[in-house]
Amino acid sequence: MNWEYVLLSRQNKIATITLNRPEKYNAFAGRMRQELLEAVKEADSDPEVRVVVITGAGKAFCSGGDVDEFIAGTGQALFRNSPGERYAMHDVVLTINKSDKPFIAAVNGVAAGGGCNLALSCDIRIASEKARFVQVFARRGAFPDWGAIHFLPRLVGYSKAAELLFTGEPVNSQESLKIGLVNKVVPHEQLMEETSQMAERIASNAPIPVNYIKRGLQDFYESDLDQALNYESMCMSICRNTDDFKEGFKAFLEKREAVFNGK
Repeated sequence: MNWEYVLLSRQNKIATITLNRPEKYNAFAGRMRQELLEAVKEADSDPEVRVVVITGAGKAFCSGGDVDEFIAGTGQALFRNSPGERYAMHDVVLTINKSDKPFIAAVNGVAAGGGCNLALSCDIRIASEKARFVQVFARRGAFPDWGAIHFLPRLVGYSKAAELLFTGEPVNSQESLKIGLVNKVVPHEQLMEETSQMAERIASNAPIPVNYIKRGLQDFYESDLDQALNYESMCMSICRNTDDFKEGFKAFLEKREAVFNGK
């Protein structure tokens, strides 16, 4: 695809989506949200891709919406043509949520506003030591977007989410690790290497159970124990009838790494 602000690459069953507007700290502008949606959908639909990484070019992950567009009133990507039409940003987070594939955010710098919440919509977040997370909305007279109200309290709890959203104060990488906002903090120059290593570990596992695990985790807050156990029984039965299940146990007995084909 010939996108202006988004890059998509694939290697070793891993798709990497890079927000590519570094001169503006990867702030969303023009069709950038739509391009991101297209990239996410393309990575999700690729049968060769098992894990998707989202990161930013340059010094920032994403600084949220472009302030110049807000001031000029030209941010057409924020406006819907009809009341029933979703914003592109909502379709991005819904696609990530509904995808069977794990998404990892490699947060290389500031993640503010919508950029912060794009990272929160991913399954795993690995942060550079230079990363900062800012829920800046209330300080700008805006309402939190990109699913912040859904994702943030599930990660850090109600009270901490309220504090971050009410005050708009930034959180550095170490504090974000302490409160459960990110999974891991690494030296800045090792961010993509560490992210690739985790993505490769996930991609080397059997994709069918990984896909079902993600679905179960995404439905965690909507299901009770009985529903969870029923889902577990269904997934166990499905996985036991796969070639990968046989390969996994055969590899264990033969003391070698399993090679899974997703069947």
